[in-house]
Order: sequence, then structure tokens, then C-alpha cells
Amino acid sequence: ALSAIAEALPAAACASLPGDVDTARTDGWAALPLPTPPQVVRSALQVLCDRRVRERWAATGLREVPGRGKARKRGPASALPEAVIVEFLGALAGDYPVLESPDPAPPRELQTRLAAWLAAASPSGPWRTCFRLVPPGEGDGTEAPEEGWSAEFEMQLRDDPSLVFPARSVWGGAALDTGDPQESLLASLGLAARLHRPLEAALREPAPCRLVLDTAGAWAFLREGAPLLSQAGFGVLVPPWWGNPAAGLGLRLRARSAPTDGGGGELGDGALLRFGWQAALGDEVLSEEELHSIAEAKAPLVRLRGRWVEVRREDLNAALAVIGRETQAEIGAVELLRLSLGLQDAPGGLPVLGMDVQGPLGDLLNGEARLRAVRTPAGFVGELRPYQRRGLAWLDFLESCGLGACLADDMGLGKTIQVLALLARERAGRRKKGAGRIGATLLICPLSVVGNWRKEAERFVPTLDVHVHHGANRLSGDALEERLDEADLVITTYALATRDAEALGGRRWHRLVVDEAQAIKNRDAKQSRAIRGLPAARHVALSGTPVENRLSELHAIMEFLNPGLLGSPTAFRRSFVLPIERDRRPEASDRLRRLTRPFVLRRLKTDAKIAPDLPDKVERIIECRLTREQATLYQAVVDDLDEALNGAGGMKRRGAILAAMTRLKQACNHPAQLLADRSELAGRSGKLRVAEEILDEALAAGDKALVFTQYAALAGLLRGHFQRRFGEEVLLLDGATTKAARDRMVERFQGEGGPRLFVLSIKAGGTGLNLTAANHVLHFDRWWNPAVEDQATDRAFRIGQHKNVQVHKLVCVGTMEERIDMMIARKKALANLVVGAGEDWLTELSAEELRRVVALSAEAVEED
Repeated sequence: ALSAIAEALPAAACASLPGDVDTARTDGWAALPLPTPPQVVRSALQVLCDRRVRERWAATGLREVPGRGKARKRGPASALPEAVIVEFLGALAGDYPVLESPDPAPPRELQTRLAAWLAAASPSGPWRTCFRLVPPGEGDGTEAPEEGWSAEFEMQLRDDPSLVFPARSVWGGAALDTGDPQESLLASLGLAARLHRPLEAALREPAPCRLVLDTAGAWAFLREGAPLLSQAGFGVLVPPWWGNPAAGLGLRLRARSAPTDGGGGELGDGALLRFGWQAALGDEVLSEEELHSIAEAKAPLVRLRGRWVEVRREDLNAALAVIGRETQAEIGAVELLRLSLGLQDAPGGLPVLGMDVQGPLGDLLNGEARLRAVRTPAGFVGELRPYQRRGLAWLDFLESCGLGACLADDMGLGKTIQVLALLARERAGRRKKGAGRIGATLLICPLSVVGNWRKEAERFVPTLDVHVHHGANRLSGDALEERLDEADLVITTYALATRDAEALGGRRWHRLVVDEAQAIKNRDAKQSRAIRGLPAARHVALSGTPVENRLSELHAIMEFLNPGLLGSPTAFRRSFVLPIERDRRPEASDRLRRLTRPFVLRRLKTDAKIAPDLPDKVERIIECRLTREQATLYQAVVDDLDEALNGAGGMKRRGAILAAMTRLKQACNHPAQLLADRSELAGRSGKLRVAEEILDEALAAGDKALVFTQYAALAGLLRGHFQRRFGEEVLLLDGATTKAARDRMVERFQGEGGPRLFVLSIKAGGTGLNLTAANHVLHFDRWWNPAVEDQATDRAFRIGQHKNVQVHKLVCVGTMEERIDMMIARKKALANLVVGAGEDWLTELSAEELRRVVALSAEAVEED
């Protein structure tokens, strides 16, 4: 009765039915964070199965009867003697998938026989049939051909695939834990023959044990039969070299660097290497004669040097074309690294099977970066700590490879000192060799740390000729050129590097160093483009926070250090930004770490091996409550926001949310800040009351404290209030403070007997200052960017601090401050990759989410 079905649906249905492998795979996907659920995958499989069935249906000559989902043969009706089969095939291919029959017996019989057929198509039980492909001369000698290939038949235990019984043991009467192993083996072989037709030849034997194949047949089994059989649930064992790109035909690269006069770096200023391509089979290099002999064989499987290998005609042609070119050319270090990391294709799309690169770059590629032990260099006044000497060796190593480096040590670990030691080391080396003068290093940094760099250079490397390019009376024209010719270290700011890009870009600098490198995190900003456009032989980036908010910032810094290493912004977003920031895929994070690890050195103060003498940092979130005046103002802002969002969209909505966020934070800080009425501060803010209690205790213990706020106006109010409240001088640093005044304040605060309280706006005082005299840091309001807050805290928690640092972060409970703090805490656990700068990311929340964030809770207000 099923003969017609067997003709209409032979291998198509068998190949499309999900087997054990498919089920395990789709079920396993349920645990992965994929956007496509398993149900969608199974639906796709059903669609594909339906399409294959319809293709087979069309090939039988059957067609649908108009108006009804039945079918008939283009020919005599007697060709299909059973009406129920005709109706069943019509229901399969038609739009009405229901089988209707006045007599229920034939459909029931058809259902029984179909169930038996499906059971045979998906064999169950503890054992399954397995096919093992054996190359010539590798059989066990039991009737296996010595000169040909063979597909050996076996029974394999499903739960333990390592346990197999050869088919000859089954025919010999081996007892397996299944009904009838011989019948099961024969039925499975029949089903397998539908998937891979050449297996039919073995079924002509009374007790089939193997299928003897020639080379072409073995290749067909590997390319076509093995995948189909595996997908249908059969066991398939193929030689280990099959499907392994590292064992196939590919290319190997040999490169060496030419000695230059590039200041001690082995690759010199050009960072170019001499290289050539070689054809290879796995880890063995092939001669051109061997490659031509493979081409003459014109076979898909070739035995060479005692091993079999698949040779695709297009790969062979590509290899012949590559080795036929000039064998020596030049390649850059970055291009070489991209090839080694699989980010760039080799000629002809061939796989890169290995590299033989001499020198330090070869060590880097092999994961064996040998950092030579270095001592504190001659000319450096002072003694480097062990981790600083390792940092110096690392900087020197990467420069010897012609590669840029990002020194991302935690705040306070001495990035400045390590760079100055690098300058001292290379100058000492030149003097020892009797070599000529080294060109100048250009250092670009924020205005707030220009003075610190100059002072540190004078202190640690007094022999350096330092020129500060800054101020209204800065040099220009020929006078500037002459001064730059003499200087060892030129210090300027980001603003002036952008404004004077033409004057500073007229020469090739020996080295370009950017401090607080997050300043170039926006790749397309005018400032970032100007900095990248300055020609330099070596590049160094310094940053305690190489990724403040988004991975695109890391790409921008790496593009400055090693242009092209991470590919275009579009490719980087597709490969890393979306999988990490949106999909939270750990494998993408791991791959990015492997790619960037050689170029980013980050040590933390909290690591006892790095700074064992540094005290602890204790952070506390301190809950505050609003006064009734604050609560009234807060609720009024919430009501105004709700009204403003009614029907608003686009930029109008974003503007309303950002304005409301600012006003809500001001209400949490103090009514006088929100109202801007110059009224008295005392007794009107829950935050101010808590801050006074903390500072009372700190001053009573003889300690010093820093108070950070993001609002310059509030900083001024706090300074005046604290001076009256504590009866002593309070320092104030904001954006209007001049560089000279800033330096004087820092010196006074750090000095014995100097002022004990320092109020700072976080923008002006959050980076570049050494304020280790303080061991209390109070964040009056939250910046909502953990990296910025940590930078500010590290003004006190850095090398030179001898007391435990207490960090107090004030948060008003029951308000949006508490809820956003919780959101930030979750996002900070994701390595600070998602939190947007400021409050911009809040504008993307839905109206309901925003209401939950800003709502005022009952516990927010102080009790009377």
C-alpha cells in the first residue's frame, strides 16, 4: 500500500526528518542567548521538509484536482489502485491537509503503516548503525582492501560512542542489548542507502560489512554521504584530517625585520618586515615541485608525505599563483597581526597555517613576549617599583615591534613615571652606543595636568629638555620650529593640539603620547581626527579608564595606537559591539580580550602584588532623605515632566527628560540650587545634613576631605556654607580656576597645616590631581558614570596615600537617585560597557519605565 508513497517520498523525507543530532542541537540552543528560539528553527525545518516533498511530488507526474486537495496520475487510474493513497498524496501536496474517507478502515491501516515507516526512518534503541571511513592501508587486515578505501559498518552505543561492534561481529552472532541486531543493522543500512546511493552495492552481500571505494568514491562519501548520514542520526567516523583547515592546503608566512636606525626599536620607524609566502600542508612546507605534482594528479584526495589531504582546485590555483610571485615583499606589523588573528584574508582566500617571524614580533605572535628584566635607567632620579619596571619593559617591547601601547594602569600607579623612565632609558641607550640625538616626544594632555607633567619631568629626569607649548604667548613659526628641534619632550593640551595641528603636524615626531586618552574616544570628533593626523613613529596612550561607557571608545583608542588592527568601525560594531553590549555574549568578550590583550596593560591598586603598601579603599552608599520642602519641589518637577511628555516625541521628548533629570537632581541636592535664589542653606536639605555629620567626624579626627559635585554653582554654595559652619578655610576648584591658582591650591592642601576641606566640581577636579593628603572623599551628588566617579575618588586613593580612604556616596532614597544607582550597579557589573555618559540613556526609557524611575516614594521624606 505504501509503494506509491515510497516512490513519491524516498530520500527527501528521510533526509529532512530531524534525527537525534538535530534534536539535541535545537534543544541545546534554548539555553543560549540567541535571538531565534528553537521553535523558529523547527518551523524552518518543517518548511524545508515541505519544499522537498513538493519537489518530489512534482517529479511523480501527479497533480492536484481543481477545487479539492486530491490528485490523480496523468494516465490510467489503475496506476494507483488504492483510493486512500491517492487522497493521502493529494492532501500532502494540496492546500487542504485533511484526509476524508467514508470508510475509516483504510485510513487507520494507512496510519499504522506510516507509523511503522516513520519508526524505521528514526530508529530508536541503545544502538545505532555507524560508518567508519578507512583510508588505504589503515584497516585492521580482516578482509579490508590494502590499496583501496572502505566504509566499514559498525554498531555504536548511543550513550557511549566509543563502544562499537564491527558488522562482522553482528553477523557472527554478537549479543547486543536490542531486539534483533542483525535485522536492525540490515534495516538501517537500507535506510542509509536511500541517503547515499553507493551504499546499495554493499546490500547485495548476504552479510554486508563494508563498502569498498575508490578515491573518487571516498571523496563523495566525505563530501556528500557523511553529512547526510550524520544529520539523519547515524554515526559517522571520518579521518581526523578531514574538515580540519590546519591539516589541509594553505600558506605559511616567513618574515624578518631589517635593522634600522630607529632608536633601538628593532623594526624602526617604518615598522616594515621582509616576508614571503610558502605553500604548506598542515605544518609542513611544500616545494613548488610538490605543488605541481598535486596539480597533475587532478584528484580531490591526494596522498602526500604519508598523509591524505583534500585539494580543492581553486585552492591549488591560488597557491600556485601566490608562490609564483616575487617571494620577498614588505608587510607592516599591524597587517601581520591581522593575518595571524584571522582578521584579514591571505591571498586567494587560503588559510594561514602558520608564521615564522623572527625577533620580538615573532615572540608576540607565539604568545611568548619575553620581557627582558630592566633596571631603573641611568638619568632617572629615584627608584622604580617592580611593577613599574615591568611596565617600562612592556612599553619598550611593543615599541621594538613597531606597535602602539595603551598603559591603562589604575589611577595613582605612576603612568607618568613609567613614560618618563622610557624617555630616560632610550636616551641612556643612545649615549652608550654613541648614537646621535633622538627626536622629540610630543605629549598631549588635559590642561589640568600640564603643570604636573612638567614638574614630574623636572623631578625624575632633570636632563630632559622640556618645552610647554601653551598660553597666549606660545611660540609660532620659525621660533617654534627651532625650539622643537632642540626639545626632548614637548607638552601641550588637547585644545591647542587641535588648534595648532598644522604647526605641530609639520614634522614626524619620535613618539606621540596622549594622556587621559579617553579624550579621543569619539573617533569622528574634530579633536580626535586632529590628534590621529599628527605623524609619529611611536604611539602611546595613557588612561585609567580605556573604556568609560562603550566599546567604540576602545576602538577609537586602538585606531590611534595601531590603525586598522580592529578593522573598520562598521566591522567592529558587527563583530564585537552588538554581541557584547546588546547580546551579552561572553565568547565575544573573550575574543576581544584576546585581540587587545597584547596592547593594553592594566594593573589595579587593589592587587596586593602591585602596591602592597597601599591602604584600603572603603566605599559606602549613604542613604539620605528629603526635607518636606525638597519633596514638594521634587513632586512639582515630576508633575511638570508628566505633562510635558503628553504627546511629545523625538528631540522635544529627549529635551524634556534631560531638563527634568537635572531639576530632580538639584531638588535632591538643595532647594537653593534648584530655585537659584541665593537663600541660606542650613536646615533645608537632608543631603547637606548628612554631609555635615560626615565632615564633622572627619575633621574631629584630624583628617582632610574632598567634596565632589557635578555643579559648579553648588560647589560655590557649599564652600561658603562649610566655611561658616566649620569656621575654617575651604578651598574651591571649578572650571573657572586658572592653572596657576590650581597648582597653588593643590600645594597648600597637600602641605602640613594647610586647609582641610577641598570642594571640587568633578569636571575640573576629577582627573590629573594628586590629593593624597585627603583620606575622605564625599560625592555630594552622583555623576551616573562609574568611571568618572572612580577617577575623582582616585585623586586621594593613589600611590602616596598612607591612610585608609573612606568614600561616601550620598543617595536620596525613594527618589530617582536610588533607582538609577541600582541600575548603574547592575550595568557596572557588565564592565562599564553600557552606561551612557550623563543622563542621555534615560531618554530611551518608555513612559512607564520613566515614571517608575522618577516617582517619589513615601520613605523619601524625613519624619518630623
